Amino acid sequence: MTTATATAPPGSGSAAGVGPLLREWRRRAGVSQLELALRADSAARHISYIETGKSRPSREMVLRLAEHLDVPVRERNALLVAAGHAPHYPESAPDSPSLAVLRGGLDRLLTGYEPYPALVVDAGYRVWAANRGVSRLLEGVAPHLLTPPLNAMRITLHPEGMAPRILNFREWRSHLLDQMRRQLALLRSAPLRELYEEVSAYPLPPGGEERAGETWPGGAPPALPMVMELDGRRLSFLSVIATFNTPVDVTVSELAMETFLPADPETADHLRSLV
Repeated sequence: MTTATATAPPGSGSAAGVGPLLREWRRRAGVSQLELALRADSAARHISYIETGKSRPSREMVLRLAEHLDVPVRERNALLVAAGHAPHYPESAPDSPSLAVLRGGLDRLLTGYEPYPALVVDAGYRVWAANRGVSRLLEGVAPHLLTPPLNAMRITLHPEGMAPRILNFREWRSHLLDQMRRQLALLRSAPLRELYEEVSAYPLPPGGEERAGETWPGGAPPALPMVMELDGRRLSFLSVIATFNTPVDVTVSELAMETFLPADPETADHLRSLV
């Protein structure tokens, strides 16, 4: 087996820093040192040496271990820096020319999905782009929430946002907060933590105390929908989230496209009638 590690100097800060981080990711993945070693074509002894700071892993070994532990791209760069190496993955600005083709492709996807709502957000739920279907959902939202940069979580959960018109608000709020907690378990992001603490502290919208549940005509849907009152109608949507496979840019790795499928024929018919 190959052993892409090097003995670390005594008291090496980089080796000591990367070891606990890798151990934490391995434990999160529920993988033993032996299993990780087999996956990475190494040896359990070398994994142990890396985690205890006795060996400093090479750049290639850090990337290999991160790949087998399914570490997010941003955190892979953090592992490399902790091991004394330069970051491997670039982080492009949203308006970077290198992402122009990608932005164009996303715009075409959003437009092609109309009249159904769809938007693209980053890891902090900042809205990159949205189609006209989303603009219909924003009717009645307070202007201060629609001042760029737009944040999808704030717009949805704020009592002056979409919250008053979400008929199953408590269930949908619980779903969104659970989603954020799962993200926080993967990303050591102070801004995301601050956003979570902000939106989870929002008061319920007027009448929210009574809207603890929602009845489902014709039986329960296959997944939890977001049920809204819009244009005097009861509209129901299922959320689908898509991300990029094998991203090699930090920014792209944290993008997600959320599309809203009609959860019942009435919603589908109403949206199509607006075209």
